Amino acid sequence: MTGPILFDARKAADYGIGSYIRGLLSAFARREEAERLLALVPGAARPLLPREIEVVEEDAPNYSWRELVALSRQARARRASLFHAPHYVLPLALPCPSIVTVHDLIHVRHPEFLPGPLALLYARRMLPRAVRRAAWTIAPSKSVARDLVVELGAEAGRVVAIPNGVDDGFRAPLDATQLEGALGRLGLRAGYLLFVGNPKPHKNLGRLLVAYARLAGERPDLPPLVLVGARAEDRPLVRRAIAAHGLERRVHPLGFVDDELLPALYRGALALLFPTLVEGFGLPIAEAMASGTPVLVSDRAVHLEIAGDAAERVEPLEPDSIAAGIVRLLDSPTRRRRLSERGRERAERFRWERAAERTAELYRETLAAGARERAG
Repeated sequence: MTGPILFDARKAADYGIGSYIRGLLSAFARREEAERLLALVPGAARPLLPREIEVVEEDAPNYSWRELVALSRQARARRASLFHAPHYVLPLALPCPSIVTVHDLIHVRHPEFLPGPLALLYARRMLPRAVRRAAWTIAPSKSVARDLVVELGAEAGRVVAIPNGVDDGFRAPLDATQLEGALGRLGLRAGYLLFVGNPKPHKNLGRLLVAYARLAGERPDLPPLVLVGARAEDRPLVRRAIAAHGLERRVHPLGFVDDELLPALYRGALALLFPTLVEGFGLPIAEAMASGTPVLVSDRAVHLEIAGDAAERVEPLEPDSIAAGIVRLLDSPTRRRRLSERGRERAERFRWERAAERTAELYRETLAAGARERAG
């Protein structure tokens, strides 16, 4: 019996990468690979993973020098046959082949979005190193796969695009009573505009607020704007941005919302507003489409790759363009209904079962190649 497939799940509690970890492992839990997977996870995050997946506690901080040694030690101690890093950090001196998932190139393409020079140094060293060393690099979109080849010099034959999935809860039926009850827990009523994301610069919340403020001065009937996703430490920044435009009565910052309430949040929205500047996949786009919620997106490659013709497109650097897109959605129930129907259909492309199957194929191929190499 060969050793386990070691999966670094330390970021399971995060929104973006955490959603990837939780979704992929939940799909693996229903497959035979569950017997071979061993997830490294902080103790507090264990309840987030399916019981079918065996876990080992590992609390090494993410994006630290300590993790490079600790993860390698775990791989040796467990006699791992394969290591899967769901972000761009591969440990030092791994005793087995590896697969890395790179969700985007934001950390190297946009250093202004990082907290400081040490974070930039870490990203610029670790990301290219991981892509060079891994047997396979998984990207969540063709756009990111192209960037890896063009900007990092990754070998095209070892980069594969595997789209993320959307949890089935976003597709599940939700009647009017359930919707009203879920939204009531958040102090909301259906009929608002929704933004899902943090206030980092590439999420473009500043220009969205400028666009919304301009409409608020022209349209007394403008629906409220609900903001979801800011961490506790970011909420003062969000409140100041809202106050700067005099929007305290119209914009409602909720911060993080429990996963169980997210489907209702999407269902209660007239539209998701997602004019972000850079994405690797754009999970809120797929979640909104699966929920049947119309979507407004940036006219950028990855946004259009995910949304296709199921979204209202805008120029994200121009608040006037964002505002015009919002008006087109608000003034045309027919267009909202059409985008809702197209979105539900397109969201069928994004299922965790499909992502798990394609990832499992890479596992099998990598393990087989390792066995051939050992056999000489």
